Amino acid sequence: MTTASICTIGDEILIGQIVDTNSSKISQALNRIGVKVRYMLSIGDDREEIITKLDKCLQQTDIVIVTGGLGPTKDDITKEALASLSGATGYKESPEQLAIVKRILGARHIELLDINMAQAQVPDSCEVIPNQLGTAPCMKFAFDEGRYGHSAVLYSLPGVPYEAEGLLEDILKDIKKHFTLERIIHKNIITFGVPESVLSKQIEAWEDALPEWLHLAYLPNATIGIRLRLSCYGADDESRVARMDEEIEKLKEILGTTVYGTGDDTLQSILPRLLKCPPEAAYQETISVAESCTGGHLSELITSTPGCSRYYNGSVTSYSNDVKINVLGVNPEIISNFGAVSRECAEAMARGVANLMDSDYSIATTGIAGPDGGSAEKPVGTCWIAASHRDRSTGEIEVVSKKVLSMSASRDVNIKRFAANALDLLRRFTEQQLF
Repeated sequence: MTTASICTIGDEILIGQIVDTNSSKISQALNRIGVKVRYMLSIGDDREEIITKLDKCLQQTDIVIVTGGLGPTKDDITKEALASLSGATGYKESPEQLAIVKRILGARHIELLDINMAQAQVPDSCEVIPNQLGTAPCMKFAFDEGRYGHSAVLYSLPGVPYEAEGLLEDILKDIKKHFTLERIIHKNIITFGVPESVLSKQIEAWEDALPEWLHLAYLPNATIGIRLRLSCYGADDESRVARMDEEIEKLKEILGTTVYGTGDDTLQSILPRLLKCPPEAAYQETISVAESCTGGHLSELITSTPGCSRYYNGSVTSYSNDVKINVLGVNPEIISNFGAVSRECAEAMARGVANLMDSDYSIATTGIAGPDGGSAEKPVGTCWIAASHRDRSTGEIEVVSKKVLSMSASRDVNIKRFAANALDLLRRFTEQQLF
């Protein structure tokens, strides 16, 4: 199988000044065409380090894609390092890239300087793929079998994300032209409500029986749950694809209601399905939210899904007890007798926001996200969540609730877990899969 390394160059990545988004986009693109990414690494602005690390990547993989270090300033040294690595004897001008440099700078009314024109100068050992979106071109270096024992290609892209992404299609076309590619398939089963260790034990026998060409990965996320990713390399064999689908069905059967989605599903993206809200439906069931400890994060998740205006009525962020009482209609005695962080308060909040916004469903959260505010009885990480459903024929509101305990000391993680558990409670409520 054709393999690749992805390398980013620049001290700014190593010190955390910027986040590397290029590598993930490049990796996804390579996977789509059947290239297996074996390594990702970041290299600082050190000429010898760049040469040494890229040389090793070329030894171990067929394709190396490099981003960064191609600007007009003196600290950008990638081009010089690549000239040395590839055995260039000098530099040549790329007329097409020079024309692009003049066009871009002219459009911005920026004076054309020598350092700008120098970006169109490239090692004579490379082939240029013009960069239509920026001044630094993509450089392609090809190495024959005599150098590394296999044919290898290095593509050097600018580090600016939209420029790197803009060049990707041309690089993919070039890879397809020169390499034999096998199909790679990744399929996700998405679960919620069972810890990773317990999940692993539940599917241990199934996992042990997988053929060696099927690979399972556990991908936990506080908001999404745990993705179980099944990967098939060399999926040109249709019998393998069929076997992969069979194994996924077995997995769903083992895990039952723990599974809520596939692919790129999230707890918020499946709401239209739960609320029976296809675009063509004559009547849309609706939802409203009352938040305390999640502080608007639950509403943010719901509104991140396009088309949510069809079913999302709105929310009340009721941080203070006064708002719980005066806006949501929570009886003051509930807070006096049970506290704001209680089953009784969460259920009253759910009823209150459903009445306030005349929604079919509602969700409420009240808890202690931390890092302060906990007690022996109600430690940090305690949350009560509630979900309600209105019977339109009778007007009655049914409410279910659940206590959530998050052991994380992180306020941010606790808020995410509270919100995700609230959406999962709604899922189980609508699908009549309560515990």
